[in-house]
Amino acid sequence: MTTVFYASTLFGAMSLAAGIDDGRFAEGRRVLIVSNNAAVPEVTVPLDRTPGFAVLRSRFDVIHSWNELIAPLHPSEWKARVIEVPMMERLIRAQLALDDVTELVLESIAVPPARTIAGLVRDCPITVYSDGLMSYGPTRDPLPAEIFRRITRLLHLDLVPGLEPLLLSEYDVPAALLPDEAFLSVLRQVATTAPDMLAGQAMILGQYLSALEIVTPEEEAALHESMLRGLVARGFSSVVFKPHPAAGRRHAQLLRAAAEPLNVRLTVADESVPAEVCFSALRPELVVGCFSTGLVTAGRFFGLPVASYGTELVLERLAPYENSNRVPATIVDALLPRMSVDGTIEPAPRGYLRELVRAVGYCMQAETYPELRPVDFDFDPRYFKRKRLETLGLTAKPTALTRLRRKIKSAI
Repeated sequence: MTTVFYASTLFGAMSLAAGIDDGRFAEGRRVLIVSNNAAVPEVTVPLDRTPGFAVLRSRFDVIHSWNELIAPLHPSEWKARVIEVPMMERLIRAQLALDDVTELVLESIAVPPARTIAGLVRDCPITVYSDGLMSYGPTRDPLPAEIFRRITRLLHLDLVPGLEPLLLSEYDVPAALLPDEAFLSVLRQVATTAPDMLAGQAMILGQYLSALEIVTPEEEAALHESMLRGLVARGFSSVVFKPHPAAGRRHAQLLRAAAEPLNVRLTVADESVPAEVCFSALRPELVVGCFSTGLVTAGRFFGLPVASYGTELVLERLAPYENSNRVPATIVDALLPRMSVDGTIEPAPRGYLRELVRAVGYCMQAETYPELRPVDFDFDPRYFKRKRLETLGLTAKPTALTRLRRKIKSAI
């Protein structure tokens, strides 16, 4: 019996290791397929060559690189044409020696390469495991019946206690929690690989917002610099910047230049080191970021003070409305304190996160989740676009007089 796993990040590989240690997968041969989904994979470290992966390697019998298998094509873009599927399935199974696959374990099932692998390794059940905060949002794209009928469960970390995942719920896929202790046990093992040179009082979590075309590169650099200025205003003189693995090196270079006139010592963590390893090794006094899952894990698993910065801009820019980053950004914005450029931290509103996420999920995918349609709900313009609400009949469309008044008001 063979279980085939797929992971593109060390966070994902740690989640798989936690599931294996907790007995969530059958005994037998374990094959791990890894991929590097960075825009330019050739200049970033592959998952299976990162220092932290060494302590996870023993959980798997064989490790294959999807990048090497389909080179020179990009993992996030390539998928077999329908007419090619039978041929490609035979080739993939032969190349990876997959004769008796009893389960396929995937992340990010709605997009390649996970969706591609699911379409090529057929006739076996599928387990989908958590993609961080995105598991609380709607399924990004409809799945073909040949895939969704095979999905038996969604394994996820309890990142936001009391909040149920929307991911795959339209297919009646049951959600199952990975125990905190199983994940933390794996994390402690990976943390032993943390570089000794890391040092800092506070920490900034980078993302790759400009690569996703949410903001411009200049705006993303300005967000990082504003986070740094806010930390300096709060009295921090040493800061660690943790770039996202897929972001490249430019953000770190620009932030180093910004740190010099502020007289702050900036240390840049290796992009291949998970944020959670940095939390464990550093125990920073404050962690700041935009809407990274790391903000939630810092508070949830390590009890560290956290604050968001820039979520309002992201929520405004996300397009289309059903962009899969909307729910993670909404959760962080509504759940965590918010820092300003002057260093002040404003407590986030409390008490209606579950209702907010369900309402946002409905507005993102109304046809898929009709049961989530909100009733007597206060639609905060921070999270809901007026045109979207009008289209869904959740607010009245403006009359000609109302449109005229708006036009006059905007001209004043």
